[in-house]
Amino acid sequence: MAESPQNATRFFDRELSWLEFNQRVLNEALNPQVPLLERLKFLAITSSNLDEFYRVRVGALSILTEAGMVRPAPSGLTPEQQLAAVRERIRIMVQEQYRCYLDELAPQLLEQGIVRLLSNQLNAVQKRMVRQIFDQEIFSVLTPMAIQAEGTFPMLPNQMLSVCLRLLPQKDPELPELEGFRFAILPFGRMLSRFYSVPSEKGLSYMHLEDIIAMFAEEFFPGEEVEECVTFRITRNAEVEVQELTPHGLAINMADVLRARTSADCIRLELDDSVSPESLEFLKQQLRVTDAEITRAPGPVDLGALMELVGRRGYENLRDEPWPPVSSPDVPSEELMFDILADRDVLLFHPYESYEPVVRLLEEAADDPDVIAIKQTLYRISRNSQIVKALQRAVENGKHVTVLLELKARFDEERNLRQARDLEAMGAQVIYGVKGLKTHAKICIIVRREPHGIQRYMHFGTGNYNEATARLYSDASFLTSDEDLGMDALAFFNAISGYSQPPYSYRKLAAAPLRLRDMLKDLVEEETGRKRNGEEARIILKLNALTDTILINSLYEASQAGVEIRLNIRGICCLQPGIPGQSENIRVVSIVDRFLEHARLLYFHRGGDASLFISSADWMARNLDHRKELLVPVESEHCRRQLMKILTTYFDDNTKAWELQPDGRYVPVRDGESPVRSQEKLYRLARETVRRQERRRRTVFEPHRPES
Repeated sequence: MAESPQNATRFFDRELSWLEFNQRVLNEALNPQVPLLERLKFLAITSSNLDEFYRVRVGALSILTEAGMVRPAPSGLTPEQQLAAVRERIRIMVQEQYRCYLDELAPQLLEQGIVRLLSNQLNAVQKRMVRQIFDQEIFSVLTPMAIQAEGTFPMLPNQMLSVCLRLLPQKDPELPELEGFRFAILPFGRMLSRFYSVPSEKGLSYMHLEDIIAMFAEEFFPGEEVEECVTFRITRNAEVEVQELTPHGLAINMADVLRARTSADCIRLELDDSVSPESLEFLKQQLRVTDAEITRAPGPVDLGALMELVGRRGYENLRDEPWPPVSSPDVPSEELMFDILADRDVLLFHPYESYEPVVRLLEEAADDPDVIAIKQTLYRISRNSQIVKALQRAVENGKHVTVLLELKARFDEERNLRQARDLEAMGAQVIYGVKGLKTHAKICIIVRREPHGIQRYMHFGTGNYNEATARLYSDASFLTSDEDLGMDALAFFNAISGYSQPPYSYRKLAAAPLRLRDMLKDLVEEETGRKRNGEEARIILKLNALTDTILINSLYEASQAGVEIRLNIRGICCLQPGIPGQSENIRVVSIVDRFLEHARLLYFHRGGDASLFISSADWMARNLDHRKELLVPVESEHCRRQLMKILTTYFDDNTKAWELQPDGRYVPVRDGESPVRSQEKLYRLARETVRRQERRRRTVFEPHRPES
């Protein structure tokens, strides 16, 4: 990154910055201090990350380049220059991925008894077992497709492994010998495993599906000779626009989009490095790809599939120490969530603290006879969602349930569409997002009839309503019955439901796309003004991405005024820190560890009367201009203390933190007298809080009193 022409500008390139984030993930796979199977997991994640990056970002750059667009990005690079730089950076990264796997991880797995077997390594018993696997599972499921003539190449699904088979020409005594080779394609499908266990005396021995197919490839073509068997995979462009303004409606159009993605142009061909010139030329012609779009893999194609091995049972000594979520003492299990929130606000930080109170709130609301309505946004939901089940039960129990289920959540559209139709069938009012905008805000409103009148209970989050990712992502949940936030929440939800015009300003909330950027800019500029007036000024932000040039320029101005700015940016960061006269007062760190950092947390000093927020929005143009997002103030003192402790802990990290340099490089943070790992510290703090609460309860004697 340091040598690209982007450094002549005030901004790092967005695409190259994301690739540096993926490199930091890859560095965890290369780190010998990380347990072996966790290293394999990080390697698989980097491969899956690249898959999505190709489908979306490389896909978009390809479209712009083919259209002849020359307008430069804020980094100063044109789309064509970006595409060239991205491809070169990915080429280097892929080399490092395979070096990591072939030179480090595979030999260490072998030492631990996790062995990949090739056909020439099988003993007689193993050969019989593999033969049985092929006959009973593989041969029964897979169907080869011969390529008879031009235009008959099959429409292969995106990123599905396949085998290209090169067959010797068929001989017919009555006809002259056919010239050239014959080709066939064998797609793997989605039902078969990539790895098949093979019996062994100890450890885990396995074969790759493609190796088994190569052993018995001629079974698919009786009487013919298979000359070559090449594993390959294609990546299609996922940048298919959603045409919302059609008479068919968004739900029908989303189905069209999903179908369109299956036939989009091929923008990457991955194949085994051993491919012959004949097979390579055949695939290039059939898929219409250039050399720049080809990735030759010196090892297994699709390293992301290694996640299947990571998930196998056993070998706990090769994994991280379990960190099961703790139950927050702020939400005792014996108390109703409504009673708790009527008494106090609650801030939860997942996955250190359990997500169960959020699910419990909805489950109690579904069964509570005093609850009359539930309004909720859903963005990415789990496959067997307890939250959706609670909403369905609420409908059955006569509650008025309104769900805004975002169908434009990329790559989760199909699941969301299915869940939306299930909810609709049960009688819930389902809204398929907002035209022209993606609803990314995380909000749930429960309306309850109580003796004093109508009371609203809210949940605001930085993460999705997804119980599965709540155990893997670092996110904040804020639960409250604050009256002003309740009125704001209803106004926001009614606006996105289409019942009213969205207000430009709320009592306490700020929302995109109308007001959020302006408010954030005002908060930064207020710190700038205070510093110029000789007051103390400080900004601390934790975000997933920082690309918005307007807000970056505001941070530059604040730095020039002397404001202390600390940024914890997980992924893309286009801001250049540490440049004299521009950003010498800005420090940027990134944490990559066992949990994905996902929370957006904000602190502004404001002359000692600090403002703290949680938010669903990153500081990106897409979030601030094209999405419905929320910024939520945290005002209760105990929640503010908790939030501040979380924010500052990340900047103490000298074990898993990387600091962004003025030239775009990230270097590991290794200062301090003793090692600090922020995620581990946050988990230990959560456990210690529970222990203190338990000790406090044991020292309080509560007498039994006679019933009145």
